Amino acid sequence: MNRITPNNIVRLQSNEIFVFGSNLAGRHGAGAAKFAYKKLGATLGRCHGLDGVCYGIPTKDEKLDVLPLDRIQKYVNNFIFDATYYPEKVFLVTAIGTGLAGYSAEQIAPLFNDAMDIENIWLPSEFWDVLSR
Repeated sequence: MNRITPNNIVRLQSNEIFVFGSNLAGRHGAGAAKFAYKKLGATLGRCHGLDGVCYGIPTKDEKLDVLPLDRIQKYVNNFIFDATYYPEKVFLVTAIGTGLAGYSAEQIAPLFNDAMDIENIWLPSEFWDVLSR
């Protein structure tokens, strides 16, 4: 599989979008969200969707409690739909939900099943490992 998100992104190419796990308060205080805010210009208070070179997918609510998988699925579905409108962009999905939210790749990766055949969506290797089984 050649659509694997790099493990350690430090900068983006002009056509790349950084996809990270966020919270519904748009705090961006830790993990990939903090990187998106501090280094890539993600807007505080903006919790989901396209924001410059970033795209947030909520995995926690306004109080920073973890969202259930069915709610995360809705945000992932919106993301997949949105990505199809920007075929010239490469969406680099980080391992959302597997850090501070505490889900496993086995739980989160299936949410991206519909992204497997979308050429401009790249996924972490651990998600591909689950999806290719």
